[in-house]
Amino acid sequence: MPEAKIGVIGGSGLYHIKGLTDIAEVDIETPFGRPSDTITTGHLEGTAVAFLPRHGKGHHLSPGEVPYRANIYALKSLGVEWIISVNAAGSLNQEFKPGELVIPDQLIDRTRNRASSFFSGGIVAHIIFAEPFCPVLSQLLYRTAKEAGAAIHRGGTYLAMEGPAFSTRAESNLYRSWGSDVIGMTASPEAKLAREAEICYAAIVSITDYDCWQKHDKPTPIDIIIETLKQNNDKIREIIRVTAARIPHERHCDCTTALKTAIVTDPASIPPEQKEKLKLLVDKYLRKDS
Repeated sequence: MPEAKIGVIGGSGLYHIKGLTDIAEVDIETPFGRPSDTITTGHLEGTAVAFLPRHGKGHHLSPGEVPYRANIYALKSLGVEWIISVNAAGSLNQEFKPGELVIPDQLIDRTRNRASSFFSGGIVAHIIFAEPFCPVLSQLLYRTAKEAGAAIHRGGTYLAMEGPAFSTRAESNLYRSWGSDVIGMTASPEAKLAREAEICYAAIVSITDYDCWQKHDKPTPIDIIIETLKQNNDKIREIIRVTAARIPHERHCDCTTALKTAIVTDPASIPPEQKEKLKLLVDKYLRKDS
């Protein structure tokens, strides 16, 4: 099975990047089921990259149906150390305009019906999640986007809602009062699971509209939102291409050791089947106690 250093999660069109070579399709089965679709691997600027369409090719999975655990586990099994997440979102901040990009640094999770941890069934882990997005990767993406001439904001709070329906105006104003800057449906539980898997995770958020909080404007129709997203994809592809060449050879951020002190269950009490199921994630921490 091919290996990859960088994982890109987003629309299925994102892997049509100029310069991508050695393209292959990988079909993976994980202990958490199958990922959203086959994974496209290749080399970009000399770096091995894996592209995963979050909603499946053809966009047939609703945000609540995305197999987030299988997606992150599958990328981990390919050797991915860095994940660039591409997300569409509405703006809750007048200064964050449709057509612009955001590299968020904070996250509010309002999802309700999604498995948000690999750890259950006899093993408990409490990761530190105060900084939900990798600061190293976030800064690299921001700097690259600025050099490419993109209109981009560094920092901001991403509110993850359950969906698939968009917010009511009352909800939109509530989230604004909390200090949220953009609202989307997919950054959580992805960010949490990536941290549990000790993968550096950062998001490029494409702002498609002003959500529905502005009373003087009608909510933006979905076809306009999709068109704005498509227009941003060319910019995002170029950011990904250049970033691939700049990824550090070694990682020194806290993402790399997120599980070091997180597992609180006595290794002797962990069911053998759970140790085997999570071996890819926990083996280096439990091997001495097995």
